[in-house]
Amino acid sequence: MSKFIFVFGGVISGVGKGVTTASLGKMFKSYGFKTTLIKIDPYLNFDAGTLRPTEHGEVWVTEDGGEIDQDLGTYERFMNENIPKQNNITSGQIYKTVIDNERSGNYLGKTVQFIPHIPQEIIRRIKLASDGYEVTIVEVGGTVGDYENTPFLFAAKALEQEFGKTSVAHVLVSYLPVPYHISEMKTKPTQQAVRLLRQEGLVPDFIVCRTAHPIDEERKQKIQMYAHISPEHIIAAPDVSSIYEVPLNFERDAFGKKMIKRLELAPKKEPDWKVWQKQVNAIIKPGKKIRVAIVGKYLDTGAYKLHDSYVSIEQALMHASAFSDHGCEITWLDAKTFEQNPEALKQLNGFEGVIIPGGFGKSGVEGKIEVISYLRKHNIPFLGICYGMQLAVVEFARNVAKLTDAHTSEVEQNTPYPVIDLLPMQKELLKQNDFGGTMRLGGYSALLKSGTKVDALYQTKDRFVTDTATGEKKVFERHRHRYEVHPDYVTQLEQAGIVFSGYHKRADGTCLMEYVELPDHPFFVATQAHPEFKSRLANPNPIFVGFTNACYKRLCNVKQSTQSTAQFCAQPKADQVSC
Repeated sequence: MSKFIFVFGGVISGVGKGVTTASLGKMFKSYGFKTTLIKIDPYLNFDAGTLRPTEHGEVWVTEDGGEIDQDLGTYERFMNENIPKQNNITSGQIYKTVIDNERSGNYLGKTVQFIPHIPQEIIRRIKLASDGYEVTIVEVGGTVGDYENTPFLFAAKALEQEFGKTSVAHVLVSYLPVPYHISEMKTKPTQQAVRLLRQEGLVPDFIVCRTAHPIDEERKQKIQMYAHISPEHIIAAPDVSSIYEVPLNFERDAFGKKMIKRLELAPKKEPDWKVWQKQVNAIIKPGKKIRVAIVGKYLDTGAYKLHDSYVSIEQALMHASAFSDHGCEITWLDAKTFEQNPEALKQLNGFEGVIIPGGFGKSGVEGKIEVISYLRKHNIPFLGICYGMQLAVVEFARNVAKLTDAHTSEVEQNTPYPVIDLLPMQKELLKQNDFGGTMRLGGYSALLKSGTKVDALYQTKDRFVTDTATGEKKVFERHRHRYEVHPDYVTQLEQAGIVFSGYHKRADGTCLMEYVELPDHPFFVATQAHPEFKSRLANPNPIFVGFTNACYKRLCNVKQSTQSTAQFCAQPKADQVSC
């Protein structure tokens, strides 16, 4: 039977429940326990697939094709494991299942009610995801006091009653604000969060105090008195330079051992944090920094600009740069700027590399195409991801292959050269307005063309898997898209000089282009996949390693005009480009 840890949020969302959950998972795994993590989202959407990135952040894609809250990405990056889509539970899934069961007569004529049927379905799903694991950590989205969280809190209490207090522990992650006009850390919001949690019959075993600065003894005493909790169980979580520092800080507070003791477990081994610490040090104290621009479209939300739409790309850049022992400074650029002001393209010269990430729709598309054209002509390292690859093909078709007015049919249905188009199956789905969960989703294989840059990059990281049926070596990356490179234009485009360096072969024999590159460019690589979803701190994705190394080489070459390479470039590692 699994032990359960529930992680709740207090005061406001977005203060670090996901990182706390991931850190607890990393710690328990380091102590030798088989651990899994679950994310509960109280919204009525069935999954995150139809949510706007500017509202909810990035849509994370699991290996088995789930469209999930971005917190599962944090879990996978910390755990260095693939987590299945069943580990994301939404209110939409719960209510749909209960209603479907009622319509099918599965309740045998009983009156179907909020209680007990909704919590029972929640518990069933938690048990299903926890099967085979020794420790299951469940993050409940939102904050205590949210109406939509009521059934999940009820389910947590029911599990506690079923298995006993030694098998279920509760963690409250709460924000302690410091109002600027008072300059004093306030505990009252946390006290209110504890009260709201107790109204549901739940008592926090640990309180993780999210603060801008370390919590002092006076604040600890206030929380201790109000929450009736041991001061040893009040865990400080001040702001850090990198989220990967959090489990290290928790370990200094013995959070893992305290939780293990609370659940009446015994460590199976002593954790070794040396490699993790080394990678964290490389992030917070890097060598020379490369400057990378991400030209996106999901940045604006009202009067604010958010970067959560591309959080996995940001993390993948961090992993690759730390692995190669240099830093990465990211600048976010709005693609629409380049449509309104073409002169703005010149600012791209100030970066060592540029990424065009995924997206949907026509907003900012022409701006991205202009950026890609500039990068191609000026030999600036370029990485295109998903829509970024599609637009790279459009740009090449227009300006090199001389297919005037070539476009993606997603933007221009009447284009004379639909170099990017829907597959017939996707056309039928869209006719039926079937948008949720119907894209090409999850892990797909690709065969790589020998001698290409992409093939060489995957060779260095040994990411190949041998197909037992054919003996072919393939690479697997995750996908989330509807449109593909039109097969009818592949030969014509390759004759013009572009190289499709990898493809996925469907069961019906259709070949879908997965990678594209320009052989005479310092680094011009794009992929239909989302390689950022399979990047980890100590195991970065090879595509990002290749891109950041190309950026570092450009940085070194530029600096050679003012100082020698030996003065500027540190001794490279085996996987780092030699300057």
